[in-house]
Order: sequence, then structure tokens, then C-alpha cells
Amino acid sequence: MITPAFELTQGPDFLTIKIRVPYARASEFDVYFEGEDFKFYAKPYFLRLTLPGRIVEDGREKASYNADEGTFTIQLPKENPGQYFEGLDMLTSLLAPKKSRSAKPLVEEMATAASAELSEDNEEEFDWEVEQIPYEESTPPLQHPYGFGNLRSGVFQRLQDELSDVIDIKDPDQTPAEERRRKRLAAEAAKFEPDHYLADFFEDEAIKHLLKYKPWWIDAHKKMTDLQGESHQEHDSPAFVVFSEEEREQMRKFTNKSYLLDKRSRHHVYLGLIDILLAYCYEICVNEGDKNVESSWNIRKLSATLCWLESFSSIHDVLVSFGRRVLCYPLYRHFELVTRAFNDTVMILQLGKAAVLKCLLDIHKIFMESDPAYILNDLFITDYCIWIQKVKSKKLAALCESLQKTMLSKSHMGLELEELEAAAVLVQEEEKALKAAGTVSKQQLLCSESETSDSEESSSTSSSETEGSDSDEQESSTSEDGEINSFQGTLQEERTAPLIDCNGLRQGTSTSAVEVGDGKSKVSLQSTTPGKLVEELEMQIHSAMRLSEQPEGLATAGCISQEQEENPVPKPDRFSEDAAGKGNFLEVSPKPNPFLFLCSTNEDED
Repeated sequence: MITPAFELTQGPDFLTIKIRVPYARASEFDVYFEGEDFKFYAKPYFLRLTLPGRIVEDGREKASYNADEGTFTIQLPKENPGQYFEGLDMLTSLLAPKKSRSAKPLVEEMATAASAELSEDNEEEFDWEVEQIPYEESTPPLQHPYGFGNLRSGVFQRLQDELSDVIDIKDPDQTPAEERRRKRLAAEAAKFEPDHYLADFFEDEAIKHLLKYKPWWIDAHKKMTDLQGESHQEHDSPAFVVFSEEEREQMRKFTNKSYLLDKRSRHHVYLGLIDILLAYCYEICVNEGDKNVESSWNIRKLSATLCWLESFSSIHDVLVSFGRRVLCYPLYRHFELVTRAFNDTVMILQLGKAAVLKCLLDIHKIFMESDPAYILNDLFITDYCIWIQKVKSKKLAALCESLQKTMLSKSHMGLELEELEAAAVLVQEEEKALKAAGTVSKQQLLCSESETSDSEESSSTSSSETEGSDSDEQESSTSEDGEINSFQGTLQEERTAPLIDCNGLRQGTSTSAVEVGDGKSKVSLQSTTPGKLVEELEMQIHSAMRLSEQPEGLATAGCISQEQEENPVPKPDRFSEDAAGKGNFLEVSPKPNPFLFLCSTNEDED
């Protein structure tokens, strides 16, 4: 027979069961219900449910069939109108027959089956904060238990090849619980890297971005809080937690089990649940809800329950272990991520066992898709998914309340985090001080260099201004008379012609420098032939023309060739006499001359 897909909803007076039976004959189906029992048959489908409340047949029941969807919808009246049925989403638990709910073996069921659940409800509350005495293992040396409720042993003897890829402990079957804890602490202390921690502590932009992510349970928790403030009616988490069809299929595939757990084993199971949820919340936060190839590694590496087969004795030990592993192993190692995972776990527990089951189903799927992490499903997660559906809500509420009261700080990690941060801050301050001092010294050096360069620039500027004044005058006069420009071009063309100044020096191929100013005329020539042609100079000096002096007393000398004297060039209007009747400049002949005679400004040398 095939178990069909189904879901249950409820109202104040009715329980509604929706059953999907594609390709079934709607004309041939049977429904039976009485008290807590419900049975449905439509070949080849068969469904038997044990309901969390009593229903009654009083004529108000209804049934309908949707041929397009292939679903039956059956509406059943409650025996006590207004009663709230708890755990309608716990499909695995609903599929279990009523008699199999006993946690005792069949041979003992006659005496204790009726009081099995009652004893669990009436047992004393766990003192979550009290440190308990470690349990002395009485099993043989090669059979140290582990797994869900410490119900397994000898598993890794058959899986030695895959052992290192799943857990960190070697030979767990031969390692007692105390030795596992001691080795785990030593491994964490050896793995801790101060440089990595301080890098994430100071450069936390990426971590701040991750902390802004809001998983689904934040909105669900807000809705629950708002609804509780508006109404005092009892509400279970299914009102805020919705399972997908894939998750419902997962629950239907689980085989219902009963677990023989004593008080100490139940204590370990509850604490292991917190440890697994903390690791899962960290994974969801750092990957922002997306799954990747590292998701399986993150969850099992951060949970000492999964990675070291740890059995905790208090909530504080769980938080310390998780915090240490966050700061030692994953990519992002920041204490704020530990706090965020803690707060998320509290929210999930407050939402109830439906939220816890939804998280466990997601972990189960992640491990199932990761080889060989599926072994952890067989050891822990599958049993947790079945067990949590039968847990009383008040137990989770008490666990959540104790978790909220537990305090965790950096000093509890045992890794000297506060000392590292203080030393790093001190080093940063010293580096800033040295950098500031170096900056001041550099500025002083730059100022002194700039002052020196300014003084040199001012001196060079003054000299250049003195020289530039004459050159400016030359440019102004040259721009006013194009013939002088033609004269300078002639000089450039006749550089190879012998040039003789009035001092008796002959200039060969050297470049001549001519400076002409308003009211001034300075012509200086550099000669490469010192005084050998003095006689020739004396013969030709008589043909030099002396220019008249300017009124300001500044002598302006010019020479013309004998050919200019014989063939004078008419003086343009610009060089006509000024108002005082004094001459200013001599017009230079635009014709190329073989010789150019210059006179000195000293009259005694004429």
C-alpha cells in the first residue's frame, strides 16, 4: 500500500484533512474515524493517523473530491469545540500507531505503557545551569557510545576510510568522553590564529554586511510576538512556520521510532540540539541563506556534537565550545557572529518545535547531498527529526528560557581575546603617532627646501628681470620695425662673414648677441680670434660712423659699412627726430654686408 501525501489544518470546531491520491478511483474509497483514530483507503493508497485530539461523528462531517488535482478534502468535527490540536505538522508522529508510542519494549508494555508519557510529563525540570558530575562509562573499552542519546557504538570501526572526512576525533570507539573533550580543547587552542582573528576584528566591513541578513525566522518571530500581544489565545508555531512539499515528503519517509532515553541521555540530547542549531544559524548567516559546497563543512565543523561526538553537561559549555570553534575554523572569525547565532537560536526555540524541525530538515538535506556527511544523518539528524516531533512544547520553552539567561563573553573563550585586542589597539596608536611625527618632519623639510628654492628663484628672477628688460625692449622695437627683423635674419645668414667690433676683435663663426632697447642699444660680440687683425681694424675703423648720444646720457653706438655711407638708405619716419630734435636710432641696411663695424660706447676710443 502507498502512503499518500496529506496535510492537516484546523478551525475552532473542525479538523480538515487534505489527502492527495492521483489516479485513484473516486467511487471506491473508505473513511473511518473515531476518537483519535483516522483511516482512509482508496486503492492503492492507505493512510492511518493518530490524531492529537478527539473527533466525533455527529452528521456535520463533510468530504469532497477534486478530480483536477486528485485530492480528497475531509472535514471532521471536534469532540470538544474550541479545543486546539497541537502538532498537526508533525507528520511522522501522526503516522505512528497509537500503541507504538510507548518508549518501553513490548514485554514491559503491560505494566508501564499507560504511565510512560505521564512519567515524562511529571518528571522534575532540568536544572540547565548546574554543572553535573561526568558519567562513568561502564561499557567495554572498545564500545564507548556516541550518536543521538549515546545510543550508537562501533559504527566507525566499519567506516575507517571515511572517518577523517566526517569527524576530527580518531578512534571514537576507543576514546572515552572525557578524553574526547580534552583532545578537542587542545586542537582548538593549536588551531587558533591571532592574526586571522585581529584581521577580522579591525577589517569587519564584510562581516557587518553579513549581519544585516534576515533569515525566515526573524519575520516569523516578529509575527508571533505581535500576535501574542493582540490575543491571549494559545498559538503553536505552525501558525508562523510553513513546511514546503519537499519537507513534508521528507517527514513521510522517516520511519517512526521510540527512544529509550534516561534523564541524563535526554539532557545530552537537548544540549546537543542547541549546539547543532548554533552551527546551522552561523551557516545561514555567513552564506545569506544560500547553500554551497562549504555548507556541510561549516555545520559539522562548528558543532562539537557532530565533529567530536561531544556530550555536553551544561548550556554554558555548549556556548563556549561553539564560540571557540567559530574563532578557530571558518572563513569569518568574529565574535559578533557568535552573538548573532546565539540570538537566532533563541528565536527558533521560541517559535516552537515546528521551527526546530524545519531547521533540522534543512540540515538533513544538506548532509544527504554531501558525501560522506550522510553518516551524520544516520548518527544524529534523522533521530533528531523524529524525536523533536514528540517533544512537549513546554520542554523547549524551558530550554529556551535557560539559554536566554546564559551569559557569554570573550573572556570565557580561553583564547586571551581581550588582551590581543588591547595590544593591537596600542600598536595602532603607536603607529599613528610615529606616522604623524614623520609627517611633521617631512613637512618641515619641505618648508625649508621651499624657502631655499624661493630665495634662489627670487635671485634668479631679479637677474632675469634685468636681462629681460632689455630683451623686452628689443622685442618691442623689433615688432615695430620689420626691417630690423630682416637685419637680424641677415646676420644669421652672414654668420660666416668676418665681424669686427670697435675694440679690435674679430668674430668668426660664433653667434652674435644683439640687444636693442628704447633709447638704448647694446651690441656685444664674442670673438674667437684675439687681436691678430688689429692692423686691419685700424685701417677700417676710420669708416665707422658715430651715432649721436641720447638726451638721457645713455650712449647708443652703431656702425655702418662704407658701402652704406656711399649709398645711404632713406631714414623712415619712425627714426625721424623727436620733439627735442634728437636722433634715436640708425636704420640698418637690409642688404647683406661683408663687414659690420661696431663702435664702443666709450667716446675716448673713437
